Amino acid sequence: MDKLKIALLQLTPTGSLQGNLEKGLDACRKAKKMGADLALFPEMWSNGYAIYDRPGSEWMAEAIPTDSDFICQFGTLAQELEMAIGITLLETYETGSRNTLILFDRFGHRILTFAKFHTCGYLSRQEDAE
Repeated sequence: MDKLKIALLQLTPTGSLQGNLEKGLDACRKAKKMGADLALFPEMWSNGYAIYDRPGSEWMAEAIPTDSDFICQFGTLAQELEMAIGITLLETYETGSRNTLILFDRFGHRILTFAKFHTCGYLSRQEDAE
């Protein structure tokens, strides 16, 4: 019986979108070499979930679209590695920002977009976070 091997990527963010991209792509490659079928990122990997140590308007400005180069590169890598990847981001959204996960299957197809529901509403109330 085959087993599903999941890599829970417990990474420390770099402080920049580009740095997180590079570190994330490298972590996926390492996970594949270790036999992973699926790599899952920490919450809001695109900006490192840095929401408590600075004003809300500052970190909300780091939101990116789901079709950004950052996200698309993980889809391309999923296909290249033949490994599913669950990448997380602070997503730009019509009503503000969302804490989102996008899952690419091992063929690089986007098969799931999930936005976390926050009952406290901090992602939609920028002034409250400042």
